[in-house]
Amino acid sequence: MSAARLLALLVLATLASYPVGLAIGHPWLLPALNTVPAYLTMVALLRRGERRHAVTAMLVWALALAVGGTISFALWPRPVDAVVLNGPAYREEMFAWVLTGIGREGQPSRFLPQHVAHLAAFVCLSLATASALSITMGAVLMNFMSFYVASLARAGVPTWAVVLLGWQPWAICRVAAFCTLGVVLSEPLLSRVLRYPYDGLRAARPYVIAAACGILADWALKALLAPAWGAWLRPLLAR
Repeated sequence: MSAARLLALLVLATLASYPVGLAIGHPWLLPALNTVPAYLTMVALLRRGERRHAVTAMLVWALALAVGGTISFALWPRPVDAVVLNGPAYREEMFAWVLTGIGREGQPSRFLPQHVAHLAAFVCLSLATASALSITMGAVLMNFMSFYVASLARAGVPTWAVVLLGWQPWAICRVAAFCTLGVVLSEPLLSRVLRYPYDGLRAARPYVIAAACGILADWALKALLAPAWGAWLRPLLAR
């Protein structure tokens, strides 16, 4: 099957995972349903030696999660608080920061240790499980961020502001970096288990550098823009 067809199936399966997961209502089932099509697509492409297509597929998957998750959580006829892991807690943390300007989001001394811990956990899980668990962790992360953005819409924030201000640029950089790392760091173990030719991490150096740049951009943009971002949202959420 061509890479383009695999990509189309991945998007359809990812979007379909939301109504199915929300209808069943089990918190861990939703990220599992999100992850399975992405992981199978990534493995199929890597076995064919198509690392670039695999990275592209994971980036498209993240976009499908962001769009599908945000729309599904915003429009679902019943509250989805019990289904989205860490969703309510993250929403309360973010709303408190937007409304008061106080919180971890705008303080590098508080958010950097958390980001470093998340990065370390993601790298270790990727190497230890050929990215199976780290990509699932990424789905959980995407879902509670989508839940926050959907909660802005449910709270009456105008649609234009939800679209422009809901997903912050630093979060987008982080997601792109983690997607890229998830592909690259899966291969040392995956190539041994599935016995396909692997040219080593050195050949993937451009992707590692790109991911590192994304992570640094995440930290820098968050430190620089978060205070203003919260101030822009505050009057829209407080009204």
